[in-house]
Amino acid sequence: MLAPLTGILIIAQAWLLAWVVDAAAFGGAGLASLSPWLLGLLPVILIRFLVQWGSERLGDEAARQVKQQLRDELIERTRRAGPIRLANEQSGRLAAGLIDAVEALDPFFARYLPARILMSMVPLVILIVALPIDWISGLVLMVTAPLVPLFMALIGRQAERLNQRQWRELARMGGYFLNVLQALPTLKMFNASRREGTRIARVSEDFRRSTMSVLRVAFLTSAVLEFLAAISIALIAVFIGFRLLDGEMAFFHGFFILLLAPEFYQPLRNFGVQNHARMEAVAAAEQIEAILALPPAQANGGEKAAEPADTLGDSISLQEVHFSYAEGRPALDCVTLQVSPREHLAIVGRSGAGKSTLVNLLLGFVQPDAGLVRIGETRLDGSTLDAWRRRIGWVPQRARLFHGTVADNIRLGAPDAPMQRVRDTARAAHALAFIEQLPQGFETLVGEGGQGLSGGQVQRIALARALVRQPEWLLLDEPTAHLDGETETAILDTLEALHGHCGIITIAHRLHTLHHADRIVVMDRGRIVQSGTFEELSESPGRFAELLHDPTEILP
Repeated sequence: MLAPLTGILIIAQAWLLAWVVDAAAFGGAGLASLSPWLLGLLPVILIRFLVQWGSERLGDEAARQVKQQLRDELIERTRRAGPIRLANEQSGRLAAGLIDAVEALDPFFARYLPARILMSMVPLVILIVALPIDWISGLVLMVTAPLVPLFMALIGRQAERLNQRQWRELARMGGYFLNVLQALPTLKMFNASRREGTRIARVSEDFRRSTMSVLRVAFLTSAVLEFLAAISIALIAVFIGFRLLDGEMAFFHGFFILLLAPEFYQPLRNFGVQNHARMEAVAAAEQIEAILALPPAQANGGEKAAEPADTLGDSISLQEVHFSYAEGRPALDCVTLQVSPREHLAIVGRSGAGKSTLVNLLLGFVQPDAGLVRIGETRLDGSTLDAWRRRIGWVPQRARLFHGTVADNIRLGAPDAPMQRVRDTARAAHALAFIEQLPQGFETLVGEGGQGLSGGQVQRIALARALVRQPEWLLLDEPTAHLDGETETAILDTLEALHGHCGIITIAHRLHTLHHADRIVVMDRGRIVQSGTFEELSESPGRFAELLHDPTEILP
């Protein structure tokens, strides 16, 4: 709506200015008679400025809304993909897609799309007015106007290819740089930081050269468009000048058309300049599309609404479950398992036996290729997953803390938990003593990944994070890893205290954990090969007895 209004205001401004100059130069009009026309010119200029300002504000607001909605969608896609599918994705590439690529869309929506609308409407409005007044100048405008987008397309094809290559290089560089930062302690430990610094400098220099090649083409595009517009305006000025000398044209009409000519080409030139934003957005869209294409970890359950948590049963059952990460490489093969309410179940097996896959299945990070997972009598799928996750606590083997206070990291399990519950769960996880010794206690800031804390301290905070949810089921991947013997014994006493209050499923690698379990499930090559108590399994031949006598598998 503002685009044709802009064209009308341009015409009105040119008409008033041409009339005032013609009246003053050839009509002998004085300042007193021209004052009303000059005063009328001021609001036209002011309104044109306000329209242009309003158009830019609308473009900025549209870009902000689109970026916000798109970023929400990208974050939701990564959340639905889950950690298993994201494990093969570079963190730097994901960060480039979520941050840099989305920001690259800002000029497209804020500048390019408004420029395209103005280019399609303002020259048309000017041409409609100019053609009846001077058909020769109108013909020049009609012939030269298509040359601007034509040359822009010819040159822009090369620039677009360079832009896409540039974004791929940026994504690779971002992923590589983030991985190097995360591995910096290891690199310094092995005296390899200087070598990686040299490599980063070389990669950065290659990226600088690539950026300059893109800018060279972009500046060439602008120079060509400016040259075409200048030649066209000069051509119109020559035609008008000759006819003015021959008396074939009135000065008012000639000056009026001459004022309109630069305004006619200005939207075309601006569109050519902003076309670089389109090419950059197209290149950035490749990174965004890669994230949007991530498959969800769980099916959405069709049109079925999400189940409330209280409708789920208390037991867990797996019925002939099959799952493969790759074709022909089954991770779970016909697994059938029943876990009673408040049972403490330990899962053991050699590396690659399928233990972690089984837990990931219960967490909803993957879904079975065949078979059923039930909570009570309800199937675990997209409609029940959120309700199920509200009832469980999870402690991975390598827990992760996020930048924030210790209390914030514990409250990730229950954001509304009161401080007293946070303290109680920290005490239960045997983390309260060392937390109170920190400079600000629970308000002490910890770095990304738990920087500033030991591995055992991170693990205890992760256990407190799971316990603060007051879960009905606790899923643990070797909770006593990275702990000294005294703390390990204390945490096992905590798990023993939870026995009978909530169900516990743990991937076990240590003998202490096995003694506390009600039942032990032994896995081998994706199958459950043995099940029973510690005494029953240790006294009978089989895979469990082999694990007990293999110190690399089960530690005392």
